[in-house]
Amino acid sequence: MTTRALVLFSGGQDSTTCLAWALSRYDHVSTVGFDYGQRHGIELQCRAPIIQRIKTAFRHWADKIGEDQVIKLDLVQQISATALTRDVAIAMGTNGLPNTFVPGRNILFFTVAAAIAYRGGIAALVAGVCETDYSGYPDCRDEFVKAMQATLNLGMAQRFNIETPLMWIDKAESWALAHELGGDELLDIIREETHTCYLGDRTVRHIWGYGCGQCPACKLRSQGHEKFITSQAR
Repeated sequence: MTTRALVLFSGGQDSTTCLAWALSRYDHVSTVGFDYGQRHGIELQCRAPIIQRIKTAFRHWADKIGEDQVIKLDLVQQISATALTRDVAIAMGTNGLPNTFVPGRNILFFTVAAAIAYRGGIAALVAGVCETDYSGYPDCRDEFVKAMQATLNLGMAQRFNIETPLMWIDKAESWALAHELGGDELLDIIREETHTCYLGDRTVRHIWGYGCGQCPACKLRSQGHEKFITSQAR
């Protein structure tokens, strides 16, 4: 029996690690990305080069990689006013959440991904959400994922399983997981090809990859990389 998975693949560090994780476990892996008018839309341009480099570097995974598609979700930008969909300063909101939180985004992502999986007979959805390093986003919590899975299963009369391999690990452990999955080659792909910076800055190359170095996403990635490198040196 062929096992199949669909990875929610943004072009960032976490989703790339999840793609490698899925390829190490499933026979056939498809990918889907979402264009919602994100300020760091450059991440979408990173997706194809990442997939190509994985195919080239990991021949045993190449034949497992299936269809990739990008779905436009323009309504997210139309109904939200956040620092990821508008050109405003990143700050903490009055509700105690950072204004980089995009309300309803992950609900829509999982719903659309499940509809695609339903059409393709795919039971496993793989996402890079994380409750350990999640900036307080309520739709990255394990509780939310479990509720979303139950809702999708009820609403589509299917047995979807949402896999979240990064849920209980921090960013340093995410770097370590990538190294475990693909060694130095996968780490190089993550550093050189992926994009995480909220401001969409790919003009500066840091030891951990490209980004402004100052936004919350860059700081989290930088600190995690430093902690990972330190642990490797021991």
